Amino acid sequence: MADTNHTIAYIGLGSNLGDRAGNLLLAVRALMEASFVVDKLSAIYETEPLEIESDVNFLNMVAEIHVTNVSASQMMARLLRIEYLLGRRDKTVKKPRTADLDILFFGDQQMTSEFITLPHPRLHLRKFVLVPLNEIAPNFVHPILQTEIGELLAKVDDTSEVKRWNPNFDIAHELAANS
Repeated sequence: MADTNHTIAYIGLGSNLGDRAGNLLLAVRALMEASFVVDKLSAIYETEPLEIESDVNFLNMVAEIHVTNVSASQMMARLLRIEYLLGRRDKTVKKPRTADLDILFFGDQQMTSEFITLPHPRLHLRKFVLVPLNEIAPNFVHPILQTEIGELLAKVDDTSEVKRWNPNFDIAHELAANS
């Protein structure tokens, strides 16, 4: 799946501050402007905040990215820049955020540094990652757990709500509440 020049990476995207959907769309656009080829995008899912101090639900999705001549560390640096450009200043864990971009997988690469851990160390515990990832890559095999994404999702203990986001439902609900 990965060689020195070409890699398929999976990126988790999330937002729960401001225009959540707009932030995700701007993040996808920024990925393309950062010279990444976006091969697939999952649907957008509305998810309960997990391990975050917030009452506002997240919107989450996963992107499959075709990466050429870029290392995982270089990709992470570009993702941090995108987060910054989209208004994320506080990198404190457990805080709401305008944009959160995480490398879930970088091919089958495994690495740990103070900058990045691959694969993402908690992705197999989180439905908000597994549901959209399963939509676009159900048969991808986790390189450490040696288990397909679909099987990880079927076995996850996370009971948080993850539902496909429907912006029309939100608008209709808001209009009904105001009439």
